[in-house]
Amino acid sequence: MGKRLIGGFEVEAVGLGCMSLSHAYGTPPPPEHSVALLNRALDLGYDFLDTAALYGFGANEQLIGEAIGHRRSEFRLASKCGMTGVDGKRVIDGRPETLRRTLDQSLSRLRTDFIDLYYLHRWDKAVPIEESVGALGDCVKEGKIGAVGLSEVSAATLRKAHSAFPVAAVQNEYSPWSRNVELGVLEATAELGSALVAFSPTARGFLAGAVRDQDALEAGDLRRSMPRFQGENLGRNVSLLDRFEELAAEANCTSAQLSIAWVLSRGDHVVAIPGTTRLLHLEENFEARALSIDSAIFSEIDVLFDASAVAGDRYADATLAEVDTENFA
Repeated sequence: MGKRLIGGFEVEAVGLGCMSLSHAYGTPPPPEHSVALLNRALDLGYDFLDTAALYGFGANEQLIGEAIGHRRSEFRLASKCGMTGVDGKRVIDGRPETLRRTLDQSLSRLRTDFIDLYYLHRWDKAVPIEESVGALGDCVKEGKIGAVGLSEVSAATLRKAHSAFPVAAVQNEYSPWSRNVELGVLEATAELGSALVAFSPTARGFLAGAVRDQDALEAGDLRRSMPRFQGENLGRNVSLLDRFEELAAEANCTSAQLSIAWVLSRGDHVVAIPGTTRLLHLEENFEARALSIDSAIFSEIDVLFDASAVAGDRYADATLAEVDTENFA
């Protein structure tokens, strides 16, 4: 599989989401392990790394700057603003002055003077999207960032933002069990020439077989708050996982690889950014971009993970209210 286009640059179809090295999934790995993993990623050929000011409240950007800042010419870098940690709490703030301040702080932590792709992590619904995107567009003109992206938005919001300044990429959740982008964003990004960057392409590890029992998750693991990983919902979803793992065996690949390959099959403008803390999974995920999977297997996945088959929402109600993505009825 050839490289894929984001704005004015090309990257491998599989990039690296760095969030889990500092944030969200329980106790982060030791710093020395994360440093080794990031360097191994570059050695393998990963050339697109994704972070955010939110992750670890700046710790993830700091880690990347310290671990591979000296190898900055070897990879394209994406980060995000508009949702950060303030006094220990997550805050959504899309005001232009806040976005500019966050960018300067990120550049410092990342030990660079340029971020290739800079996302508005969440649309602050108190601020017109055109105003936030316009501010990021000014940062492109100033040479601090290369392109503007959006995250967790609908097709309508993408089109409105794109009219103010070209949107190079939309980063939304996409996997066989999270197919909201098929309600408009997948088509709109292709039409506008924007990349669709799929986060959680293995369904937050579920389609990698990592979660069959909620009690196995650490107390601070974000997935504990997600309805799909709770009670009867998880039990119903595990029944889908059983068949998915059989399909992976038929395809002669891991279930994580099958999930990533399915995502990449949805369009030449789609890039996947799985995250991991394990070196073996780092290698396996990157190999998924080169797999050749029978289309009949992808078709069965489409049917298996029909929207009505998946139990539970992506997020709890309070978090769903913060995002702007389309939702299945």
